[in-house]
Amino acid sequence: MQIEALQMTPVHMSAESHIGENTLQPVTKTFGEFLQESLADVNKLQNESEELGAKLAAGELEDISQAVVASEKADIALQLTLQVRNKVVDAYQEIMRMQV
Repeated sequence: MQIEALQMTPVHMSAESHIGENTLQPVTKTFGEFLQESLADVNKLQNESEELGAKLAAGELEDISQAVVASEKADIALQLTLQVRNKVVDAYQEIMRMQV
């Protein structure tokens, strides 16, 4: 049985459009670019959470829910990042255990 390589290409529209929907060229990013952007987003959420926490501690923030929501967003994003990292490490270790 032949195993074909995994294709990591974006999905393209194949239907004809009369209003110009499929005239845009798809933007493709490398895995490294996607990873860098995702880590930058997580870092931004962490920084926003720290800023709102400092404002809350200083008494400059009237609505505590803003700080709580920002903190939870940052926590969830960090947990997701850690889980993705764990899966990537597991996949790498599994590949390294394969005999060639």
